Amino acid sequence: MIREDFRQASLVPELLVSNLDASLSFWCGLIGFTVAYERSAERFTYLALDGAQVTLEEYGTDERHWITGDLTPPLGRGVNFQIDVPHLGQPLQSLKQAGWPLFMEAEENWYQTGDVEIGVRQFLVQDPDGYLLRLAAPLGQRQSV
Repeated sequence: MIREDFRQASLVPELLVSNLDASLSFWCGLIGFTVAYERSAERFTYLALDGAQVTLEEYGTDERHWITGDLTPPLGRGVNFQIDVPHLGQPLQSLKQAGWPLFMEAEENWYQTGDVEIGVRQFLVQDPDGYLLRLAAPLGQRQSV
């Protein structure tokens, strides 16, 4: 059943994973996503967090996977998924308590966007299959120098 408050985004990454249970422990238990809906028999779950959405599907369970090459870990090489969150505290604390390594420690960064800079506090972490997530909390904007 789909959550009543759920509305599908226009762009939703669909990630193939090696172990759906391990991935859900990471994405939901550590990062804070919730299940919008799932198809258990297909080992497929649709996740949401503060407007961000992603699907996870365990590969090897269906003939209908659209695999374009070898699934050699780490998966998702060359891409990082920016996930905007209000605060970094909860996911950072959960990851630390679980002993989960960060790919990049939390930092503050300001990005040039025309005549203003947009500030974020961010960190990077890899999920169990190596997909790279960049969680970013807004710091506001300021005039460029």
